[in-house]
Amino acid sequence: MNLSQLPRLRRSAPATADVSGYRADIDGLRALAILLVVVYHVWLGRVSGGVDVFLMVSAFFLTSSFVRRAQGERGLQLGAFWLRRFRRLLPAAAVTIVGVLAVVLLTYPQTEWPRVWREAWSSLFYVENWTLAFSEVDYYARASATPSPFQHFWSLSVQGQVFLLWPLLIGAVWLVLRRRRHLLVPALFAVFGAVFVISLGFSVIETAREQSFAYFDTRTRLWEFAAGSLIALALPYLRVPAWSAAVLGWVGVVGIVLCGIVIDVQGGFPGYLALWPVVCTALVIIAGRDRAPGGPTVFLSSRPLRFVSRDAYALYLVHWPVLITWMVLSGRSEPGLLAGLGIVLVSFVLARLLSSFVERPIREARVLDTSHRRGGAVLIAAVLVVVVPLVAWQVTVDRRTAALQASDTGGYPGAAQIDTPIDLAGVELPLMPLATALDDEWVDLGSSCTGALAPADRALEGSCSQTALASDPSIRRVLVMGDSHAQQLMSPLRAFVEDEDEDWGLIALLKGGCSIAIGAPSWSTSGSSCDEWRAAAIDYALRLQPDAVYLVVTRASPTSPEVLLEGIEDVAAAFTDRGIEVIAVRDNPRFEFDMYECVLDEEASCEVADVGLADDAALAAFAERDGVLAVDFRPWLCPEGICTGVIGNIAVYIDDNHLSDMYGRTLAPMLQAMIDDAGALTSGSR
Repeated sequence: MNLSQLPRLRRSAPATADVSGYRADIDGLRALAILLVVVYHVWLGRVSGGVDVFLMVSAFFLTSSFVRRAQGERGLQLGAFWLRRFRRLLPAAAVTIVGVLAVVLLTYPQTEWPRVWREAWSSLFYVENWTLAFSEVDYYARASATPSPFQHFWSLSVQGQVFLLWPLLIGAVWLVLRRRRHLLVPALFAVFGAVFVISLGFSVIETAREQSFAYFDTRTRLWEFAAGSLIALALPYLRVPAWSAAVLGWVGVVGIVLCGIVIDVQGGFPGYLALWPVVCTALVIIAGRDRAPGGPTVFLSSRPLRFVSRDAYALYLVHWPVLITWMVLSGRSEPGLLAGLGIVLVSFVLARLLSSFVERPIREARVLDTSHRRGGAVLIAAVLVVVVPLVAWQVTVDRRTAALQASDTGGYPGAAQIDTPIDLAGVELPLMPLATALDDEWVDLGSSCTGALAPADRALEGSCSQTALASDPSIRRVLVMGDSHAQQLMSPLRAFVEDEDEDWGLIALLKGGCSIAIGAPSWSTSGSSCDEWRAAAIDYALRLQPDAVYLVVTRASPTSPEVLLEGIEDVAAAFTDRGIEVIAVRDNPRFEFDMYECVLDEEASCEVADVGLADDAALAAFAERDGVLAVDFRPWLCPEGICTGVIGNIAVYIDDNHLSDMYGRTLAPMLQAMIDDAGALTSGSR
């Protein structure tokens, strides 16, 4: 449609985009979408595309409402709109959040608590989509066997952000054209058309480049909202023959039902593939405008769908936590027919309770419509319902953690228990680190590299850190390079440096998923490529000329023998040829299960035989090179060839393959002995 025609067409068309008043068929469409979401989640383990229907329909109604206001005399009343909208949404969401928190406290593993806390805050303030997006590309985000019980709040967060943005866009256009209202619809058509084109283009590019981030990115979803707005603006001017409307409507309904089966929604959205549910939704909205005979309007307006529609929002809120809690309690990821029916039945009951006692009473209370102060009080109360217990829970756990860490019981020998065991029989001490403190176990040197130590190459941006003394070139300096295993195996080195009487400087170039060996596999998901990062890191080290570099030179595997990293000999030679000593560290074991969670399970057996090296001679030959010091912590990780998760009351691992910092620090005396025995790090003393 040509935009220039809109003002002329307006004379023969209704003056508002909301030409049909209440649309029972669209209510039914929302009910159908939530049923698809529930069915796909529970039984198919897939994403249905139903959420995309919600996004578009919400923008359709929002735009219709605001265009009607803009063309009236009362103005937009943005404050009143936001207060009403979030008064309807937030209380039910808050009750759901606090209910999930209670269930998590009683039934979920403590290792899940920090993630649940973080996402509860994000869900309450409508930023859960960004929390999930950044965790998807965060190499250090703790992996979990089950999804978060708040994961479904991502779409509600995107909607909440659009409920703030869309009125501002419409309000800006209204301010400019309030005296020329006949241009309002064409101008909005241009604005939302631009949003549609720009956002869709960005969505296609980002989905191809980083789909896991794009899925939750608000910017990649704006075009779906814009499509709903464009349909709302164009609908008064569209005329479709009755038979065509009926066919198009059924095509739309069938397309929405089949979307999640035909397309990989979770793995391919929200790029151009998301046009499928968006176009199908548009067809249903257009087809139902005049209730075409033979179309899907009667089906979508039927009593069963209207029954579901009453509780659609509440059902969306509760069904996902019910499903995830079942997974946690049962230890299974796929419910069968009977378990699935139980999950759906519980979800419907909880949804009806939530809708009947929270959502509808607050939404329909006229006393709240007549007083902004009372409406605001409801929002504040909803926030406090979550904030008070959540803060109390976190503070209680933090105080307990601090008290345990400050206590000097002598009951945590860690690695020292292997060589000089003490009697721990009958000692009732909690495992350290605590399950809620695992995020603090990543080794950190304290500050980013500054001054002369700051990397010039952009490929190293954000990957360099240092201790306070490292900036002084007159002291001995060690550079740690590599991936997250180099980071965690740096823990004994950091403790050794801190305990030394002489001044030492420690610098680290670390990138999760990127081994320092040229040609090694890459697991990094963000930033510069591993090949680019490695080349820049080696060049940095050669310019810095530290006394030594600290490298992990092997790669372990849960099921196959450990191997010397391909290309590590060339990397080591580049350093030793320049007089830089190489501290060659053997990788720690890796497992097929989360070792920390295993040791929490009193009935589980967590002992694993050390797989060993594929070629002992290769590592021995590498260690015999001039300027190379071999460091092997295996005797204190797998004593007598058996790897275990707890030594000396300290958890050795924080997941399935990374050492805990707390245990790593107890390896410092062993590292010092190896360095002293080899006479390393003495010739380079400044």
